[in-house]
Amino acid sequence: MKNILKYKPLTKSAFISISVIFFAVCLVLASFIPQQSEWKAPESAKNIKNPIPANDASIAAGKAIYIKECLECHGKKGLGNGPNSATLDKSPESFNTLKVKNQTDGELFWKIKEGRKPMPSTKKSLTDEQRWQVLNYIRTFSK
Repeated sequence: MKNILKYKPLTKSAFISISVIFFAVCLVLASFIPQQSEWKAPESAKNIKNPIPANDASIAAGKAIYIKECLECHGKKGLGNGPNSATLDKSPESFNTLKVKNQTDGELFWKIKEGRKPMPSTKKSLTDEQRWQVLNYIRTFSK
């Protein structure tokens, strides 16, 4: 019995054409995956001043809150490498980066309060005073 179906290898140009089409389809599909844009606080947040002095008491209070609320994702030293960070789509940014250091207290306070997936909002879990205390503690990471 003769083999009716015969294998004919692709020509080089056919292989290249199929590869280009495949990668083009992949790029189109990838464009539909939601991307998070850079996380920027509104302009109005930039000028908000921290009313809580960064003294030993507020830093200690902020550390206690940080350990309870933030450490699991942000890590012990604020490097974004906490035990839960590996489970996130995107690791939290290190507090030691210039990008974070250059943000005003108001901008960081706004981010702590509002949150953004995967970081939860603290609107219901912390008071403004507690958020400022956490911020005072976070600022110690870059010293």
